[in-house]
Order: sequence, then structure tokens, then C-alpha cells
Amino acid sequence: DLNPNNLQIKLYKNGQLMQNSSTSNMIFKVDEIVSFISKIMTLFPGDIIATGTPLGVGQLEAGDKVEVEIKGIGILRNAVFLEKE
Repeated sequence: DLNPNNLQIKLYKNGQLMQNSSTSNMIFKVDEIVSFISKIMTLFPGDIIATGTPLGVGQLEAGDKVEVEIKGIGILRNAVFLEKE
């Protein structure tokens, strides 16, 4: 079983490791965050909760590829595009 309050999270930008941390380092526990939000709104499968970021964050530019890996869960891959006006 996975412990949501102790998950290893890595972020790669264009293949380079930029962040490497754990949910154990968060100010609020994951279950507390989910509980709080679910009292305000309905959460559905696939919803994403943005909880902040550890050290190592950097600016993203059009063309960048970003991967977020949570050990035991999987990898989320996204490309960065410039918004057309």
C-alpha cells in the first residue's frame, strides 16, 4: 500500500531532474488537504490538487517538456506551448 504522506516526487524539465522531494516534507498532510477540499467541493477521479512546490522550480518556456513522477503511481508528461493571442 502507498502512504500518501510519504510519496517520492520527482520533476524533470527537458530530461533534467529539477525537483526531488517527498510528500512527507509538505506543511499539510495529503489526507488533510483532500479532506478540507472535499468539504468545499466534490472531487472526481482524475482531479488534480495543486499543493505548491519544493525548491528547484524554474521558469518554463515554449517547447519545454515536463515530467512529474510519483513513485508507485506513475508519470505525468506535458509539453509547454506558447498561447496564441
